[in-house]
Amino acid sequence: MSYCEKSNSEVDIENGEILYEDGDHKFIWLGWGKLEGGLIQTNQYLIVNGSKGTLLDPGGIHIFPKVVSNVTKYIDLEDIEYIFFSHQDPDVSSGIPMWLSVTSAQVYVSDLWVRFLPHFGISDLSRIQGIADRGGKMGNYDIIPAHFMHSPGEHIVYDPQAKILFNSDIGAAVFSDENKYLFVDEDNFDEHTALMEGFHKRYLASSNACKYYVNRAKQLDLKMIAPQHGAIFRDRGIDMFLNWLNGLQCGSDIISQIAGE
Repeated sequence: MSYCEKSNSEVDIENGEILYEDGDHKFIWLGWGKLEGGLIQTNQYLIVNGSKGTLLDPGGIHIFPKVVSNVTKYIDLEDIEYIFFSHQDPDVSSGIPMWLSVTSAQVYVSDLWVRFLPHFGISDLSRIQGIADRGGKMGNYDIIPAHFMHSPGEHIVYDPQAKILFNSDIGAAVFSDENKYLFVDEDNFDEHTALMEGFHKRYLASSNACKYYVNRAKQLDLKMIAPQHGAIFRDRGIDMFLNWLNGLQCGSDIISQIAGE
């Protein structure tokens, strides 16, 4: 087995990187491409297991061509078996109709959001698998509840073979166009917190929700934590991130500050 050990200066930002590879199993970050100037920076991931693929938060309408291009370097679209959407935000899920049209995949999304999908133009819900609040399984992968981090119906996915946790918005960072990097570890964690703090304080519901998530995450054998925005935590950066989040005051804890009182 092998994990990506490249430095940030060596990463292929446009085309992506294989984060983990073991025989016929790969966990792939699909890159940022050239189309995201002015858009919210997002990460998309592909797991390839044998001849089948799983997409994690493949994103919205504007980046669909880029994601398709990078996915098909590894697998044919007809071999995408599962598509997972962590929550309802348009940067996560507005591409659902297009992915349904180019694949035969089963789509997993929280039960809370299934009834909203017709607003994306989806009339046939036969391929939509609603995820119960308690989480569950998607093939070989574990779906873990992360409610109120920030969505009330948020889930994350753990790949037990790669030992990588797809983390949705948890761990998100807001990069400038000039300062993007893929990995966070011990060397750059402290400066990275400045890029995470504003989002986490404003969008996460409370410190109780954070502590619940951290408790669940610490029960997993983790080699990487891969958020939907920002950079991927590896090595000592994993524990540093979980400890930082465990002590964070956010959302309803600081509502008077948010309201400007």
